[in-house]
Amino acid sequence: MNIHERLGLTQVEADLRQLEILLTESVVFGDPYLDQVTTHLINAGGKRLRPLLAVASATGGAREATRDDLLGGVALELMHLASLYHDDVMDEAEVRRNVDSVNARYGNLVAIVAGDYLMARSAAIAADLGTEIAGLLARTLAWLTRGQVAEVRTSFDTNRQIDDYYQAIEGKTASLMAASCRVGAITAGRPSGEVDALDEFGRCFGMVYQLRDDILDMVATDGQLGKPAGQDLAEGIYTLPALHAMKDAAVGEELRGMLGRALNDDERERARKLVVSTDAIAATYEAARTFVAQGRTALEAVSDEPLRKGFASLLEALLEGLPEA
Repeated sequence: MNIHERLGLTQVEADLRQLEILLTESVVFGDPYLDQVTTHLINAGGKRLRPLLAVASATGGAREATRDDLLGGVALELMHLASLYHDDVMDEAEVRRNVDSVNARYGNLVAIVAGDYLMARSAAIAADLGTEIAGLLARTLAWLTRGQVAEVRTSFDTNRQIDDYYQAIEGKTASLMAASCRVGAITAGRPSGEVDALDEFGRCFGMVYQLRDDILDMVATDGQLGKPAGQDLAEGIYTLPALHAMKDAAVGEELRGMLGRALNDDERERARKLVVSTDAIAATYEAARTFVAQGRTALEAVSDEPLRKGFASLLEALLEGLPEA
């Protein structure tokens, strides 16, 4: 998916090129070793989805982004990058964005400390933007932490509840998307009703984004994913498709008997096929469509028509190409 084509706001794409410069400048300290570590994933690229949400929410593509608009996006992206540094240590990941993960190249201790540094830089930028944004990012960090704990707490738990799953993805994914939209709306001085509406859109966008990823983990090819399909099953992360499949009358018992422990490659593939053989993918797709509808409803309160249409298009694009059954 080309996010800029779907958004349809040409100025935002130009603004993000300026944001890239600020993003690197914000973490360069003057220490060659530290600078190399903190810019490692920045230089590897990425969709910059959170800055895009922030800048678009601020400008609607109708004007050039101000420095504050751009810095709001930088603060959110740094928080996201910090979470990736920490997640890769926890997951013992070796690759991120088609390059060595920071922990694989520099070691776990350096990765953790560098992640802390990125988080500190995010907080400092937020503080410069004012107490409202500083408080928002602090609350978002708390949500991220709660989401991570919710996921870790239920790892390898075949009795994981759907509510636990939603709590985890709202914290780990949706909270940062919501904060991105809210920060942009705040730096632009939008009316409070539109600030809240864009926040809710961002939350729904994040929920759909994660549900999409969890469907793809079951149905996409290894080449599309950049990792083995069904890897979450192998690592004990039981997402919505797995939770639905474990309740299936035909295969649920067999699937539950396989899970609850780490899986080898053959077991992972067997478990994945069991999930796909049920209506779990269709149920997850319908859950995503519910959040799409909620996101579109939230956008009705946004007066900026190009932004409203662009965000609606971006939201719908998340489900394109996914199996509905």
